[in-house]
Amino acid sequence: MAMQDNTKLVTIVDDDNSIRSALQGLLKAVGLPSQAFASAEEFLNSGQQHQTACLITDIRMPGISGLELQARLNAEHCRIPTIFITAHGDAQMRMRALRAGAVEFLAKPFDDEALLETVRAALAS
Repeated sequence: MAMQDNTKLVTIVDDDNSIRSALQGLLKAVGLPSQAFASAEEFLNSGQQHQTACLITDIRMPGISGLELQARLNAEHCRIPTIFITAHGDAQMRMRALRAGAVEFLAKPFDDEALLETVRAALAS
C-alpha cells in the first residue's frame, strides 16, 4: 500500500550503512520521505529534529546511544515518535525506552511490514 505524504519526514539514525540504506529503500518503496544519519551527533547537529515526524534509531551506536538521543530530545521538549531497532536489546532496555516515550522497540532482524505499520501509526498520531 503506497502512502503519499511528503510532509511526514522519517529520520533514520544508525551507524550501520547497510541498515540505513535498506530502511531508506523500504520507506521510499511505500512513498515515505526519509533522511538518514550515521550518528546521533550528526542528527542533532543537523537541526532536522524539528522537521522529523518519526525517528527510527539503533540503541547501540558509538558516541551518543539511541537511549541518550531520546533523553536529549525529551529534555529539549522535542517529542518525536521514536522506534528503536537493535540487535542487542533486553527486557530492561525495552522497558526503559518505552517508559521514556518510544512507540516501539524492535529486535533485529525485524519484519519489514511490522516496521512500516509502526511508522504509519506514529505518523498518524
